[in-house]
Amino acid sequence: NVPKRNVYHRLIMTLAHMQYPFLYFYWMYMPTLQKKIWEIFPELPLLTEINRNQSLTLINSHFSMTMPYPLLPSQVEVGALHCRPGNPLPQDLSSWIESAGEAGVVYFSLGSITKGNTMPSKYRELFIQAFKKLKQRVIWKYEGSLPGLSDNVLTKPWLPQQDILSNPKVKVFMSHGGLLSTQEAMYHATPILVLPIFGDQPRNAKNIASKGLGLSLNWKELSVDRIVTTIQEIINNPKYKRNMQELSNSLRDQLTTPKERAVFWTEYVIRHGGAPQLRSPAANLSWIEYLMLDVLLLLFLAVIVTFFIVKKMLLLIIKFIFTNIQTKDKLA
Repeated sequence: NVPKRNVYHRLIMTLAHMQYPFLYFYWMYMPTLQKKIWEIFPELPLLTEINRNQSLTLINSHFSMTMPYPLLPSQVEVGALHCRPGNPLPQDLSSWIESAGEAGVVYFSLGSITKGNTMPSKYRELFIQAFKKLKQRVIWKYEGSLPGLSDNVLTKPWLPQQDILSNPKVKVFMSHGGLLSTQEAMYHATPILVLPIFGDQPRNAKNIASKGLGLSLNWKELSVDRIVTTIQEIINNPKYKRNMQELSNSLRDQLTTPKERAVFWTEYVIRHGGAPQLRSPAANLSWIEYLMLDVLLLLFLAVIVTFFIVKKMLLLIIKFIFTNIQTKDKLA
């Protein structure tokens, strides 16, 4: 369910929506990217022009994971494109997970960009002490050695994430909340404990918490007890697994797979010479035309002119009535 937003939240979201295109296209990202592209492909048109002339957009989302919103025929949802059923695990990982018993396993990974060995020591020590208090086994993606680990923790610099998440003994996925990791957890119906770091991760964490798919923790408020109690809440409260399973069922219940849709529409554009029929006429509108500011201005002027005309007519009518009354009084 999408939470209701009050006026303040909707105002902030509107301002952010207006700010992002300006920052992206004119201030921060696009100028830098354009410079780098021209260094390699000097004859290439402006990226903004390429963006305006595109015939197809493959969107890494799906309404079951976010929310439904209107799309053009040229905008195709292919969310969880990379997700797949789990493959058999290597023998050492399989044995570690299967021997965890009914308590199960907690899988901890902060993704491929954030390396575990770059984690500040104070946070690293919190996790080491917290995992000692768990009855679950822990698989921790960590680059390097970790002194002081308890026997219930296994660390590796690289792990087959989807194969681990597909195992029913994995009770919680402790994640940074990156989009692809989040989609994998949803696909494999594994509740998430999000520790967002940057980018879209805080937003993804809010989405997970609001849908009851897991919980999130703020790094600045981390403590051993808070880590332990949050993990236990996700494991012991069946609503998180139930909500995640319902979402996973909806995500997997599609007429065609995301990969099939991506292939079909890509080949469609090729077959039809760029498929200009998919392009929206709105792409050629200026921002004044797109936001209908010229139309709104004309309507506003029409209202103002009408107001003054009506006001003038009322004054004339009132003046005419009073003039007639005064004339009758003089004649009387």
